[in-house]
Amino acid sequence: MKMVKRAFAAGVALALGSSPAMAAWDLNLRVGVTELSREIYGLHMLILWICVAIAAAVFGVMIYSIATFRKSKGAVPATFEHNTKAEIVWTVIPVIILVAMAVPAARTLVKIEDTRGSELTVKVTGYQWKWQYEYVDHGVSFFSTLARTSDEARQLGSGVDPDSVANYLLEVDNPLVVPQGRKVRVLITANDVIHAWWVPDFGMKKDAIPGFINEMWFNADTPGIYRGQCAELCGRDHGFMPVVVEVKPQAEFDAWLAAQKAARQAAAAPAPQAAALVPTVDQATALRVASAE
Repeated sequence: MKMVKRAFAAGVALALGSSPAMAAWDLNLRVGVTELSREIYGLHMLILWICVAIAAAVFGVMIYSIATFRKSKGAVPATFEHNTKAEIVWTVIPVIILVAMAVPAARTLVKIEDTRGSELTVKVTGYQWKWQYEYVDHGVSFFSTLARTSDEARQLGSGVDPDSVANYLLEVDNPLVVPQGRKVRVLITANDVIHAWWVPDFGMKKDAIPGFINEMWFNADTPGIYRGQCAELCGRDHGFMPVVVEVKPQAEFDAWLAAQKAARQAAAAPAPQAAALVPTVDQATALRVASAE
C-alpha cells in the first residue's frame, strides 16, 4: 500500500512539474512592479504571519492541555465557572491585535482609492470580447483583441498545437501602452455585460460595469510587458479576453503617442478630390484657339 501511495505522489508531482500551466502557478501574491502591489503584498504577509503566530499559540496551548491534563494522568476538572481577569485578557488582547492590523489595512485602502496627482488618464471599456482603450485628453483610441495566432489555435480542428503559440491566450493585437514611473489613472466601464480588468503584476482588479465608471491607478516602475485577463465571467468567450500592458520609458512612450496621433490624423484627413473631368473656362478657350489655328 505504501508503494502505491508513493507511486501516486510521484506521478502527481511529475505531472505538475511537466505542465506549463501548473509551472506558472503562484501559491502566494505576486510582489508586482507597482507601488501599490508591493504595499499590498507587504500587508498580506504581515497579516499572514500574525495569523500564523496566533494559530501556533492557540494550537500549542490546546495540544499541551490535551496531552498534560488528561484523565489517564489523574487530571481533575476545575470547579470554577469563570475568571474575570482571564475574560478581560482574552478580550483586550484580540482587540489590540485587530486594531494593529486595521490601521495599516485602512491606510492602504485609502491609498488605493486616491487617484489625485495622476499624470495620464486612460478610459477602459469592456466589450464581448475585447477592450477599448481611450487616452483621455490625447485623442487616441483603439481596440485590443485576442492575437490572431491564439485565436487560430483555439479553434476546434485547427490543427495548431497551443503549446507552440507564444503566450497562448495571453497575447493581443494592440496592447495598452503606458509610461514608466508615471501615475496612470484608469477609468473602467463596459458596454454590454460586466467584465473585470485585472493585471496581477499591478496588484489591482476592478469590475467594468455597464452604465457605471470605476476607477483605479497604478505606477509601474519597471519597463516590460505585463499580462492579465478578464476576471469576471462575461460569456462563452470569457477565456479569450486577455489584458496586455506595455510599460515604456517616458521618451519611448512620447514617441509612440506621437505616432498614434499622427496615424489618427492621417486617417481622419479627407481624401484628395479627383480632377474635374469637365474642362474649365480657360481650358475650353484654349482648346477653341488651338482648333481654329
